[in-house]
Amino acid sequence: MAKKISILGAGESGIGAAILAQKKGFDVFVSDCGTIKENYIAQLQKYNIPFEQGSHSEEKILSSDEVIKSPGIRNNAPLILKLVEKGIPVISEIEFAARYTNAVKVCITGSNGKTTTTELTYKIFKDAGLNVAIAGNVGKSFALQVAENDYDYYVIELSSFQLDNMYKFKAEIAILLNVTPDHLDRYDYKMQNYTDSKFRITQNQTPEDIFIYCADDPVTAEEVKKRKFTQKLAPFSIKNEQVTGSYINNGNMIIKLEHNEAVISTADFQLEGQHNMYNSMAAGIAAMACNIRSNSIRKSFETFKGLEHRLEHFLSVRGVEFVNDSKATNVNSVWYALESIKTKVILILGGIDKGNDYSELFSLVKQKVKAIVALGVNNKPIHDAFDGMVEVIDTQSMENCVKTCFLLADKGDTVLLSPACASFDLFTCYEDRGEQFKECVRNL
Repeated sequence: MAKKISILGAGESGIGAAILAQKKGFDVFVSDCGTIKENYIAQLQKYNIPFEQGSHSEEKILSSDEVIKSPGIRNNAPLILKLVEKGIPVISEIEFAARYTNAVKVCITGSNGKTTTTELTYKIFKDAGLNVAIAGNVGKSFALQVAENDYDYYVIELSSFQLDNMYKFKAEIAILLNVTPDHLDRYDYKMQNYTDSKFRITQNQTPEDIFIYCADDPVTAEEVKKRKFTQKLAPFSIKNEQVTGSYINNGNMIIKLEHNEAVISTADFQLEGQHNMYNSMAAGIAAMACNIRSNSIRKSFETFKGLEHRLEHFLSVRGVEFVNDSKATNVNSVWYALESIKTKVILILGGIDKGNDYSELFSLVKQKVKAIVALGVNNKPIHDAFDGMVEVIDTQSMENCVKTCFLLADKGDTVLLSPACASFDLFTCYEDRGEQFKECVRNL
């Protein structure tokens, strides 16, 4: 009799897992307590996979041999707790898909910079002619690609929520960019719990594998000291020279791995800002670990344009530069954005505050910010943090916000949308917030 697998959540990862499980001969059932998108329903019907939406049939799910859950479902959700109590394994789609591929997995996590680093690493591998796919939080689901293709390399962006339900999975190349407070509501408001989740990216690695991490990130550096590693370590730093890993010297990125060394001029890199130098070093080490030549890596750095809604220099209107950094949903991301801008700034903050501590922004705000335009249903946390330091003006619509910024800005200034908050009070998602920002800027 076929083993029964239930899949909770019918988004990108759930549909991919269902198709892979079906192809591998499992008895598959998909359950989503919300509404399943039409394109996903079409895929399920194409493969004759039974599904339900609007509720969970608990009895059916609790008779499964294994459950694959969406990263969006909390581990303390009542149904998950019942599954755990019954001893039914609950895993992530990434854990499941990894059983069916021998490809090299380059896995990237961190509080900030994951998507940029994932896209950049993928571009380097692709430009070098490798048979590579991009997966995880970006692109098609890992499971779907394992089901339908045969790649040699996967570059996988992993959130802490995905890592939480990965147990036997192993990354041949693991990258940890940074650990700063984020999503603490999912981790009992304990930073150590969140840190432990991020470090799961290193689990099961062997001496042949490599762990790439930022030596300048205080939380990561402290955690590395506390742990024992058998895999190869490759730290990167813009502050100090590294024996193995990567560092910056006289405008060059130096990458050292075992007997190989690359010296790559950073003069023509497309990505700006200190945070993007970190992202580039991480991608460069991963590429060198897969024997990609330094000349090829350099060319990819020089042609990678960056991503929409991430420090996107969108438009200049009568000498005022408008930058869309809508993806900046935590304080650390805003710090990096402000650090990278050399002009005076009108800063747009606001949305759903996840318990932000704005104090790390104070010195940069005093130095660079002329005014803060708060855009949200509840702007009190922003007033509490910045009143008396800089003018804070309330707005409740993107149109009003952009017009207010334009009136406050002088020629040569930058209007920066870098909200430090989730978007769901006024927008459907950070992309919607960024699109509305750009539309309003076009209409000035």
